[in-house]
Amino acid sequence: MKEEKDSNSKKYSEFKEARNRMVSSQLISRGIKDNRVVTAMRTVPRERFIPAEYRACAYEDRPLPIGMGQTISQPFIVALMTESLELSQDMKVLEIGTGSGYQSAVLAEIAKEVYSVEINEELYDRTKKILSSYSNIKLSNHDGTTGWEKYSPYDRIIVTAAPSDIPAVYYSQLKEGGIMVIPVGPSSRSQELYRIIKTAGRIKKVKICEVAFVPLTGKGREL
Repeated sequence: MKEEKDSNSKKYSEFKEARNRMVSSQLISRGIKDNRVVTAMRTVPRERFIPAEYRACAYEDRPLPIGMGQTISQPFIVALMTESLELSQDMKVLEIGTGSGYQSAVLAEIAKEVYSVEINEELYDRTKKILSSYSNIKLSNHDGTTGWEKYSPYDRIIVTAAPSDIPAVYYSQLKEGGIMVIPVGPSSRSQELYRIIKTAGRIKKVKICEVAFVPLTGKGREL
């Protein structure tokens, strides 16, 4: 039993060291400046959200498979999207595409409330268990292309799968003055990541960078 505890303690220490190196070499060195984001990325253990066979790669600068044709985004993209939201502690966030739950946890370290939608029932059931310690995350297993009207409007919306066009319902569920970060594009290999600001009913779109996300699925995607 003591050997098992020692082994677990060693693994924890190794992951923590790797996480700190990741923050320094992959995030701060590439321009992530928001201290809240940096602290959240240092706090959330990415290895918890990854299948056992890939945990040794948890802090490499790349996405990793999580099963069911889905991936966990590379740490830099998670940090970049989170920083682009300009979060504060009093905000309510809608996340479309819970996936592994890693992005959800990072959001929950900063925002007051996180409402996250996952269309895949098996992935939803698995991730719900991983995120059970976060009292400020509420999950739902439904078609994310319709958003989550019950708790709208939201201060911020983040979409972690790419539609070919942005569903109009996302605009209607975003508060005035709100920000949405979303990848958009018809190709599964390359999309454009946008930061969208809603002001006085008008929409301003700013391209952040090129990205590659899994496609957004659901019956409402054509809307």
